[in-house]
Amino acid sequence: MYAKIRTSLLAAGISSLAVLAVPAHATDGYFLNGVGAKAKGAGGASIADAQDSLGIVANPAAATEIGARLDVGVEIFIPDRGAAISGNGAGLNGKFSGNGANPFVLPEFGYVRPLSDKVALGIAISGNGGMNTVYKHNPFASFGATGAAGVDLKQIFISPTLAVRLAEGQSVGVSPVIMVQGFRAIGIQPFAAASADPAHFTNRGTDWAAGAGVRIGWLGRFGKAFSAGAFYQSKISSGRFDKYAGLFSDKGSFDVPASWGFGVAVRPVDRLTIAADFKRIEYAGVASVGNPLSVLFTGTPFGAKDGPGFGWRNISVYKVGLTYKASERITLRTGYGRSGNPVPSSETLLNILAPGVVRDHYTLGATWTPSSGPEVTGFVMHAPSQTVKGSGSIPAPYGGGEADVRLGETSFGLSFGFRL
Repeated sequence: MYAKIRTSLLAAGISSLAVLAVPAHATDGYFLNGVGAKAKGAGGASIADAQDSLGIVANPAAATEIGARLDVGVEIFIPDRGAAISGNGAGLNGKFSGNGANPFVLPEFGYVRPLSDKVALGIAISGNGGMNTVYKHNPFASFGATGAAGVDLKQIFISPTLAVRLAEGQSVGVSPVIMVQGFRAIGIQPFAAASADPAHFTNRGTDWAAGAGVRIGWLGRFGKAFSAGAFYQSKISSGRFDKYAGLFSDKGSFDVPASWGFGVAVRPVDRLTIAADFKRIEYAGVASVGNPLSVLFTGTPFGAKDGPGFGWRNISVYKVGLTYKASERITLRTGYGRSGNPVPSSETLLNILAPGVVRDHYTLGATWTPSSGPEVTGFVMHAPSQTVKGSGSIPAPYGGGEADVRLGETSFGLSFGFRL
């Protein structure tokens, strides 16, 4: 039996690492709107209501409450991204589809094992998020760009976790976070003229970098009807993308923004749980993400220290999820998430490449628990298309006018959960 468990664990870990080979996507800016199939079915709300081993990604302290289990899941992600340019004096006008690549397969893996009634260990391998666009009809062709245009950012987190129950119903946890990320840009040659290192700006293939940070969490249970939790994740300091040293600020620096949040879960009746989360993502704290394009016109080129970025601002994210145990075999879920829009209307030109602007997320999910064998959980998420219309978005040196960007998303997935 234990040999089979070890084999399953190894296979799941290897399949989860395959996320490195495919573009990752997200809905809270470029972060995932939930981790684990159960959380995804419940709107992503899980800080105070972890339902499987991947709950340690939302709150490391949850490892003391999950028990011994293994979860392996896969998500099929289908984004719909595009842009429209109008009023441009340099010939960029038109409507453009960024859907040159679709769909994407995103695996994830979690494992938790209690060492005693007070201490538990775990590990999760999951996508943090990312962004992919492929414009076969290059929006910048009138500037002299050739081939398709787009970017491909993918990030994976490996989160070994230690959690300790300090008192009855009160736990804390910590996860050193190991991050691996890949990036590729194509078809943006005309902007290289404004770079401190034009030879390392675009069409350099996929570059890889690694980094590390820490996530801490608290989980408190107050009777059977109420729980609360909170987490903080530090900025993830990353190595540079050397192949894109002329694109990103400070010679290719691309850290992962800090984030923090809290949540509550209420059980008004035995079969129903209502969970709600608040999360803050500090995109503006990373120069390559948060610096505005206008920095370029004050004499600081792409790739220089404090050089231009995508102009993203910090966002707040709200989630609510309902979980209803319909029977001993069937559990039903639904949820809603609302995230801030990180892309200001003045920053849409570069964000043609990274239109992370969806805001509303609607989810459904269910778990079937057979009398023997693994739990089977499915979910579906839809984020209706959101458009950000440019306002003063294309600088005069690039012909003026406006760039509008849009993004909509649909995803569905399946996971298998093993109680060990």
